[in-house]
Amino acid sequence: MHLNWYGAEKMSKYIGNILQEKYSISEYIEISTCNRKEYYINNDYISEEDELLSHENQSIVIEHGQSAVMHLLRMTSGLESMIVGEDQILGQVKDAKAKASKNHHCGKFLDLIFTKAIHVGQVVRNKTNINKGSVSIGSAAVDLAEKHLGDLTGKSVLVVGAGKMGKLVAKALAEKNLNAIFVANRTFYVAVELAEDLDGTAILFSQLDDYLVNADLVISATSAPHSIINRQRLENIGFGDCELMMVDIANPRDISEDVKELGVKLFNIDDLREIADYNTKLREKEFGEAEIIIDEEYHLLKESFKIMEVDDLLSSLRVSMEEIRQRETKKASSKLSDVDGSSKILNNLTNSIVNKIFFDISQNLKQAAADDKQEVLKSAEYIFDFNRK
Repeated sequence: MHLNWYGAEKMSKYIGNILQEKYSISEYIEISTCNRKEYYINNDYISEEDELLSHENQSIVIEHGQSAVMHLLRMTSGLESMIVGEDQILGQVKDAKAKASKNHHCGKFLDLIFTKAIHVGQVVRNKTNINKGSVSIGSAAVDLAEKHLGDLTGKSVLVVGAGKMGKLVAKALAEKNLNAIFVANRTFYVAVELAEDLDGTAILFSQLDDYLVNADLVISATSAPHSIINRQRLENIGFGDCELMMVDIANPRDISEDVKELGVKLFNIDDLREIADYNTKLREKEFGEAEIIIDEEYHLLKESFKIMEVDDLLSSLRVSMEEIRQRETKKASSKLSDVDGSSKILNNLTNSIVNKIFFDISQNLKQAAADDKQEVLKSAEYIFDFNRK
């Protein structure tokens, strides 16, 4: 069973605790993302009609069986994320599985399901373009900068203003191996706070000209009612024939269009949104291929579950056959005690016989499970029921 909470943290804890008390749930995995919390539970006793699972809260989604498994496969593939194809969810699922295993509440069923889900997520990303191309304003700015400036390693970035969009773009760029990143803001302590987040340097707004002349990339996002950077200003500070890129995210605009006359590459928020929207549409085109992969892998997962159903039976059968082998070998050895090496010969012989008999039984039962021949499995369970006295 899969329980998915969107922004309902307190209720999720309440229902989770009550379910735990009522059904003694021992196998579960909890996943926390930026916008939701999910619980995956394996329990044979929770009824779909349980009143505890009846609710009118639209932020709670409860799924069972195949629907729950398919949701997990789609999620690790990036089809259920706000940003289609994003890679972060795959790491979050891996961490959740590792944590559950460490705390001993990830049983064999959830281990199999989550191992498959992680594999599916990797296959979808390797065989499709579901995670190719930027889909956020920040990542679009990085792509745009790399397209026009090349490798950003060693580049100098100047952030003018510390607005919300400016922060997003600056933080995305700061992940690159830049030479330096400077932040200027009319309120200096705001510049200091952003600079600390970016591992950069805050500068006074009055120092702007000194850093404009040496910047490779300028990101501007002030709340000024008019442009603060124009051709005249750049000429006054001695701007020469160098490669400079500017991204204007302010509204109204911070940077005048006439800077292009000096060879400046100027872009605005609309350019970034256009790139992000275009790449989102490209990713959505990959849905069909991703769905095919998910369906194929789900079929293989069902086959694995069928084989798992006979594992306990085969294990019991193997243990019983080994007990018989050892007992009969011991009897025969006592009768042949006067023959040199007889015990070792008998042990090897009986072990070989048991292995050959068990192999055929094992293969036949696994094939029956794969073919969904329940009558054969039930007959085997009856024939090899070693718990009967």
